[in-house]
Amino acid sequence: MPTKTKTRNRSELRPTTIKRYPTAAAGSVMIEAGKTKVLCTASISASPPKWLPRDEEGNYTSGWVTAEYNMMPGSTPDRKRRGPDSRGTEIQRLIGRVLRAAVDMDKMPGVAITCDCDVVFADGGTRTASITGAWVALAHAVNAAMKKGLIKKNPLIGPVAAVSVGVIDGKPTLDLDYPLDVRAEVDMNVAMNHKGDFIEVQGTGEKGTFSREELDALLDLAGKGIRKLIKLQRSAV
Repeated sequence: MPTKTKTRNRSELRPTTIKRYPTAAAGSVMIEAGKTKVLCTASISASPPKWLPRDEEGNYTSGWVTAEYNMMPGSTPDRKRRGPDSRGTEIQRLIGRVLRAAVDMDKMPGVAITCDCDVVFADGGTRTASITGAWVALAHAVNAAMKKGLIKKNPLIGPVAAVSVGVIDGKPTLDLDYPLDVRAEVDMNVAMNHKGDFIEVQGTGEKGTFSREELDALLDLAGKGIRKLIKLQRSAV
């Protein structure tokens, strides 16, 4: 007889792993959340943006962390065309904002780190998986920069992670895959730090409105999921 597939509880994350992945970048991991797979790399540059602040002698007094996001051509059933689009631009700005909340950039003067998030397989939650995986790649890159003497003091404030939540059939649900996402009455992406503070909340009533009570339930559910993701991140650093 065929084996029955276990139904995931609405308050459970999809099976999630974060593992080192070999590339030439200073930090490199593959994050898998269910079927979604994102390769997250972090590259170090000693040539930061020229608009960063400098002292009277012309030395940089701050560093920079940014991100790029891309869906690989084979990540979706219909081939994803290469090149930037408005959705990708919005997502990479989100990733960059969240990652910068995890770093004291005054402790990495003259150093820029770019986190590239390349979606290998998309089954919902690619932006949240990118944030979660990119922080681990960033932490690896910071460690590499410190070993090389490019950074003197650890600039990492602490982990940041993100997860999707939504209302499905009237009930709060954690970590939406694509089949759940397309059914969602409310769809929300939440990013938080290790202290439980919010960095970004993106929420939409896809099929109407939602109440303050539903909002609070979704945020509480996201917080529980993010705490579990941060444990995974700490184990992967």
